[in-house]
Amino acid sequence: MRFLFVHGTGVRRERHDRLFALVRQRLTAGFPGASVESCYWGDRFGATLGAGGVSVPGLRPGPQHTDAPDPADAEAAEWALLLADPLCELRVLAEAGWEGAAGDDWDDGDDPFAMPGVQSAGARVLGLLEDLPPEPPRTGDELGALLHGTGLAADFAAALDCVIRSAEAARAGARATGEPQAREVATALARAVTAATLTAAVAADEADCTGAERDRLVELLTTRLGGDGRVPGARAAAVLGRLAQRVTTQPLLNARRGSLTVGATPVLGDILRYQSRGHELRDFLHARITAAPGPTVLIGHSLGGIALVDLLTLAAARGEAVPGAELLVTVGSQAPFLHELGALTALEPGAKLPYGFPRWLNVYDRHDVLAYLAGPVFPGDARVTDHEIRSRQPFPACHSAYWKQDALYELIEQAVTEAGIG
Repeated sequence: MRFLFVHGTGVRRERHDRLFALVRQRLTAGFPGASVESCYWGDRFGATLGAGGVSVPGLRPGPQHTDAPDPADAEAAEWALLLADPLCELRVLAEAGWEGAAGDDWDDGDDPFAMPGVQSAGARVLGLLEDLPPEPPRTGDELGALLHGTGLAADFAAALDCVIRSAEAARAGARATGEPQAREVATALARAVTAATLTAAVAADEADCTGAERDRLVELLTTRLGGDGRVPGARAAAVLGRLAQRVTTQPLLNARRGSLTVGATPVLGDILRYQSRGHELRDFLHARITAAPGPTVLIGHSLGGIALVDLLTLAAARGEAVPGAELLVTVGSQAPFLHELGALTALEPGAKLPYGFPRWLNVYDRHDVLAYLAGPVFPGDARVTDHEIRSRQPFPACHSAYWKQDALYELIEQAVTEAGIG
């Protein structure tokens, strides 16, 4: 009897050798007379950046590198923060207020020296906010035309109501006792309404809004609230601007896109390359499986399992089952999910496994987001069995933690016995 191990995506020589040494040790201990071999394919069929990554913006340093922040990056970071929390700027104004502003020492701006019946500047802005039409007309009104033209109209009313009813807006407005503070609150309110509208529309896949259109929407709203929408609120921007660049992903992607792409190439690239040129790897595996006589247990991890499922299915469909392939073991496999998507090379969506396909033990960890169930995808097929093991590790550590689990090798021993392989 022979075991043939097929590694997964992103694995290269050093990692493979360490991993296979562990697998070979455990399988040899359980099956003293068996041959344990590996199909290392990472260098030959894995993905590389053939042109050195020249297609990746930022991988090659520009002619004049500078550490000065890019205003466009800062703006994108600020709006990423606003889309995550549309009320964040209002919250800063509500909590921090303005140093030395009248009424700043009284809760809710209750100034005992204020003239009776005279509305504060911030309260006036909040009143204008409440008077905004929740459904601006499509024609004859630039705000309405812009909302309809960007796909935001359907979500505007709910976003407006959310901001109006927020404690953050009420508190910020109450603390804005002077005109400069009121203008800043107007800007923050406009940005909050815009961000809340965008967030809902993006989630519903309805938004078709450029940065220029977004900025114009803020200008129009701010003007109607008595402020100046061309300049973000100074107080909130000063507090949140640097934070935005630290906690949002866009500046990180801009600064490290090159290194991130290079680092991700073996993992994602192997999958994409297989989807495009998988026959090369399948031919290689077929040659390795048939190179020696006798029953063979095929063990495939991740992408290795996908390639084995494709190979065995294609061969069985041709009536030429791969000689010696008596048992397939997939570990952390995406093959069942790809079949559901209609993206598995060897099978049409909904098709059954062909006659001649071997027994299939599919091992998964529910915390491994790259592991899927095969049994429900091929209902009623007695050849297919799912078994769960738990490493108690989160993802992605659990995707590689199978190989030290006693439960995995116990399941393999059980499957070998049930298959009658000796």
